[in-house]
Amino acid sequence: MSLPNPSKIVCVGRNYVAHAEELNNPLPTRPLLFMKPPSAISYLPEVVIPSDQGECQHEIELAVYIGQPLRKATTEQAQQAIVGYGVALDLTLRQVQSELKAAGQPWERAKAFDGSCVLGPMVSLNELENGGDFTIQLEVNGQTRQVGHSHQMIFAIDDLLADISQQFTLQPGDIVLTGTPAGVASLALNDQLTLHLSQGDKHWQWHGSVRCEA
Repeated sequence: MSLPNPSKIVCVGRNYVAHAEELNNPLPTRPLLFMKPPSAISYLPEVVIPSDQGECQHEIELAVYIGQPLRKATTEQAQQAIVGYGVALDLTLRQVQSELKAAGQPWERAKAFDGSCVLGPMVSLNELENGGDFTIQLEVNGQTRQVGHSHQMIFAIDDLLADISQQFTLQPGDIVLTGTPAGVASLALNDQLTLHLSQGDKHWQWHGSVRCEA
């Protein structure tokens, strides 16, 4: 399926209990949202990290692709708007983010820089099981770093989309990143990445290689 270019990427923070705990963050009572611009998008296999802004950490996430406008939607309407799923990396400049949080400032400098939203291909609905649980997994240099299951999310996918649509309209082509599980860690030059998406007995994997921005 061909989708328009996204107008925005909406990201959800602290949607897995263990990830919130590993960063000593309180659990949210409502979805914690931030956005990345289209200029943040890059595509596997290339993963480019800044070389001069401190550690850059990986956060693997389940990506949800939107196929029709959503504004003030119900959970049922939100479910009908989904046209596919995939995996993404929300690259995060952790030291920069910590400094921004301490100053009470937004996170965009740490989360929305060029190349900070690394996408794999979209898996369309006709390749998936209706309503099945998703598993995402990230390996770095052959070692498992992160594993998460969609049933572990604090806020379920349909509820997230409905909540987001109360604040701003999701347009066809927009992408929602649904949060990362525990295990975030720093990336280094030439790290070799394998990103997995599973549902039932179906499995997809994609590869990436880290390089530093000149």
